[in-house]
Amino acid sequence: MNQPLPLRGLRVIEYSHMVMGPSCGLIFADLGAEVIKVEPAPHGDNGRRLKGAGAGFFVGFNRNKKSFMVDLNSTQGLEAVRKLVTTADVFLENFRPGALTAKGLDYESLARLNPRLVYCSLKGFLSGPYENRTALDEVAQMMTGLAYMTGPPGRPLRAGAPVNDMMGGLFGALAVLAALRERDLTGKGEHVQSGLFENSAYLVSTHMLQHAVSGVAPPPMPAGNRAWGVYDVFESSDGIAIFIGVVTDRQWEIFTDRLHEPALRDPVYATNNDRVQARPTLIPLVASLVRQFSIVELEQLCESAGLPFGRVNTPSDLFDDPHLNAGGMVSLPLPDGNTVKAPGLPIQFGALRPGLRSGPPAPGAHNQEILRELGLAPDSSDA
Repeated sequence: MNQPLPLRGLRVIEYSHMVMGPSCGLIFADLGAEVIKVEPAPHGDNGRRLKGAGAGFFVGFNRNKKSFMVDLNSTQGLEAVRKLVTTADVFLENFRPGALTAKGLDYESLARLNPRLVYCSLKGFLSGPYENRTALDEVAQMMTGLAYMTGPPGRPLRAGAPVNDMMGGLFGALAVLAALRERDLTGKGEHVQSGLFENSAYLVSTHMLQHAVSGVAPPPMPAGNRAWGVYDVFESSDGIAIFIGVVTDRQWEIFTDRLHEPALRDPVYATNNDRVQARPTLIPLVASLVRQFSIVELEQLCESAGLPFGRVNTPSDLFDDPHLNAGGMVSLPLPDGNTVKAPGLPIQFGALRPGLRSGPPAPGAHNQEILRELGLAPDSSDA
């Protein structure tokens, strides 16, 4: 991105781990803020060492940041962080309620040092009976019915990505930006929070309202009635799965014209509500018609007709996706020295997108730079 980034000049201190906090900090970092990631000495953020499904967390959420590694169990380390906070606009944390109070890194303590500070807590639950519970993305998905809606009947299943962690980070960033706008008017910072449980409840709110409007509790998505007659995964003649949605009556007219099948003109399929009721006969008929086309032919048919469609890909297929590679990827250095492409923030400014300024930092990579700025000797933080 060759123009000044919108959050340039903003200093964010991020003391967080795993996904929710780092994903929030990443938004500020990609948009041009100086994000200083506080990491515990001597090894840094535990996310650096995760394996399995967590192996991509650190490299995925920590580009464009600086690393300040300190011993937060020492007086010198805590004082270095507290002094750093006096220079900051924002402080981000995602630890359990009360965990930072003993260290003097809670909102009330830091606000006395810096009244203009916007302090963001990324939590499992917002204020209420559950606020002191420990939560995970899965916990929120189970409690709100998101897992119930995702899996087949009787088999609740978490979504295939950390959706609450990442969206919780997004809502945390949104709250911080709103608080910064308020600070412009009042001169004072404030404490804002984002919650996994509340985020997940927000995600299922349309299912709640479906029940309220229809009087019928929605079944899990794999077994439930669709809002549209044709809204399914089909298979091409060469065995490739593709989703096709026909969500308006005009799209239905175009779809039936392209398939050249008189049976689709039956009055029983005339309107979308008719097609929803007739899905037991309609979907097998459409599947048999779609199976006559290759995947390339189907994609050309749907694109030329303006129909929603998409192959059923794996995440690994996206490395070679031509659309993402036309400008939506950033090149990230990996710990082993290799470089990999990964999706950047899904936003655009005019024709430009935020990109990579620096890769995920080594532990403590910016200690000397930060300590010099604070007027502290390199050994005074026990870094």
